[in-house]
Amino acid sequence: MTATLEIRDLNVYYGQSHALQGVNLTLDHGVLSVVGRNGMGKTTMCKAIMGLEPVASGSISFEGQSLVGMDPAEIARAGIGYVPQGRRLWRSLTVDEHLKLVEKRGGAWTVERVYGVFPRLAERKSNGGAQLSGGEQQMLAIGRALLLNPKLLLMDEPTEGLAPVIVNQVSEMLVRLGQEGDIDVLVIEQNIGVACEVASDVAIMVNGRINRVMDSGTLSADRDLQQALLGVGRHAHDETDDADARDAPDAPHETAARHRAVTKIYVSNPRTPTRWSAPIPLAILEGSARTVTEAPVSNAEIVPLSRQRAVSGRGIVYLCGTLDTKERELIYMADLIRAQGLPLQVVDLSTSGQRSGADIPPHVVAASHPRGASAVFTGDRGSAVAGMTLAFERWIASRTDIAGLISAGGSGGTALVSPAFRVPPVGVPKLIISTVASGNTEQYVGPSDITMMYSVADVQGINSITREVLANGANALAGMVRARQSARPVRDERQAIGITMFGVTTPCVQMVTSALEQDYDCLVFHATGVGGRSMEKLLDSGMLSGVLDLTTTEICDMVAGGVFAAKDDRFGASIRAGLPYIGAAGALDMVNFNAPDTVPARYQGRLFYEHNPQITLMRTTPEENVAMGRFIGEKLNQMTGPVRFFLPEGGVSLLDAPDQPFWDPEANKALFQTLEETVRHTANRQVVRVPHNVNDPEFADLVVRTFRSFHTNGARAKGA
Repeated sequence: MTATLEIRDLNVYYGQSHALQGVNLTLDHGVLSVVGRNGMGKTTMCKAIMGLEPVASGSISFEGQSLVGMDPAEIARAGIGYVPQGRRLWRSLTVDEHLKLVEKRGGAWTVERVYGVFPRLAERKSNGGAQLSGGEQQMLAIGRALLLNPKLLLMDEPTEGLAPVIVNQVSEMLVRLGQEGDIDVLVIEQNIGVACEVASDVAIMVNGRINRVMDSGTLSADRDLQQALLGVGRHAHDETDDADARDAPDAPHETAARHRAVTKIYVSNPRTPTRWSAPIPLAILEGSARTVTEAPVSNAEIVPLSRQRAVSGRGIVYLCGTLDTKERELIYMADLIRAQGLPLQVVDLSTSGQRSGADIPPHVVAASHPRGASAVFTGDRGSAVAGMTLAFERWIASRTDIAGLISAGGSGGTALVSPAFRVPPVGVPKLIISTVASGNTEQYVGPSDITMMYSVADVQGINSITREVLANGANALAGMVRARQSARPVRDERQAIGITMFGVTTPCVQMVTSALEQDYDCLVFHATGVGGRSMEKLLDSGMLSGVLDLTTTEICDMVAGGVFAAKDDRFGASIRAGLPYIGAAGALDMVNFNAPDTVPARYQGRLFYEHNPQITLMRTTPEENVAMGRFIGEKLNQMTGPVRFFLPEGGVSLLDAPDQPFWDPEANKALFQTLEETVRHTANRQVVRVPHNVNDPEFADLVVRTFRSFHTNGARAKGA
């Protein structure tokens, strides 16, 4: 898809001052924040986009159309709205006159909708622009821009000088715009809290160029990084550019190259000479020189941290555990893996506060906690372990060099490392040697491909048992890593897509798969709680290009306490991915239990169906369907890609059809109406009723046609 806004090698001058120095920035879709100290060029970039400042060189493209050379009116008509710094209202016009003057008829944004979003403006509709408070003026400036129904909204310092309650209101509106997906937003902001809250990625502007684009969660949690890049945090007085500071002591040649890249252009006669002109002093000539700075090459290759993936087949093996209690065992395994010629680092997850000689000591990992290391080293064992678990998970998520993960420990150590081990994509080797590996391991493995090995004896010291088991684990992990490094990549021209299925939606999935499998690698996931999480794990890992979530039955078990329950993050991967989402109310008519005697007593008198001796199905009630509709609807509202969620009026499963045991039109009516009322319908987000059963050929054909319309570029070329 064409990026909404793409800026390449943009240079802008104010007289002899080089304001923008080779800016590179891309807004694909959604909301992107740009932060930086005063004077870094943020407002200049906005003005250049809107045609208010001339561009010396470089390109600005909006949906593939060049904006350079267009006047501001043409740019606004092309679909770009602008909320300038300082509001820039007409003092003599009332609020209502402001809005009606710019309202674009027939668009999604109307004057009434603006008043609904900002009720305070409705109360002040007869007041002039000069009679409004700062917060009211900002609301009016935003509403004025939205009434143009733009495709892209530029907002320059939208929260500057506003009271906290108004800042929160503006932030919530920006988050909602990003969720609805009809308008993409570029936010220029000095308030780091707001910038990180409204966007998943944040661009850092330093000295007239984009220094980096990074994950907003990482920036929000790292005060030292904020200080280094933006001069905020614990040491706001230190405004040293981190790139310059890093290069100065260790890379003199690179620093010299940077200085050589600065070119001065001299003008022999700064003022037009006459016959009476005196010779121009050298000092004036030097002071009048214009500076040209080459744009850093790395700018063209900036990739947001949130989009980086672990390096496949390369990198470092991380051996993780608590060295204060398991040092001998972990060092024993580390020596075995290093003997295989693999680079390895030991990660110490101890919470005792003791000194550590590990490659990655505890305080480094603990710093990844959202509240910093102090939230880990609390002195209370329970809260310290919980804090380190979260910090380690976030630390692993920040790594892009993982070749493999391995750990050894008891139940506590296994619970500490397993959430982090579930983070890397499927295929990255992950092995845990544990005392609990012979029991129920679902809570540790979850939807990932973690390998668990039973330790037989407790992981306590090196003895005749642990020596063999730990060695087998270390060598197994080393073998997986080495095999992955040397394996030839298997290239499948087809893109992989995920499809959810249950026994009662099998005919539908079989028809859909048959229609798509020539062009797509169709991965079918059994909707048993873990199945849905496995599909979303692959989507988070970037291994799926789309999903056909036709069987959302796991929500039934989550609401009613069944055995195949989804987690609260169900649909979260589709929200984060921003890809087209196609879903259906497949099998939302049933809650799953094991054998009949396992059904909770509170459900006596309900309608049951014995699927087999081990699985008992219970028909969902209208009340349960209302709860499911609200949950699913709110998740759909958070998706930024195109959404189609189908409601099969002829029944949601094989059992939910006329003359079948679970046919209940009233229960389905409660589900369908709740979904339609909860979902905020837009051009991209729609709930669609279909007069067929989920397993009818007509329903499957509609799903396939909709999927192909969303993925026109994904199919494999015929004959390739």
